[in-house]
Amino acid sequence: MGEFTDKLDAAGNKIAGKAKELFGDATDNDRIKAEGEAQQLKGTGQDVKGSVKGALNDKI
Repeated sequence: MGEFTDKLDAAGNKIAGKAKELFGDATDNDRIKAEGEAQQLKGTGQDVKGSVKGALNDKI
């Protein structure tokens, strides 16, 4: 996958994760809240991965 695809996936995971986290808060469901936090972390990782790919492509 390229930089753009990684960043797009990251945005989707961050949004979905935040929604899960808020839903977990609203329903007092710690499991769903934790899943949301984990999904947001996954999105952050994908964002970093995309940035690294972009930086490497700029150097080549």
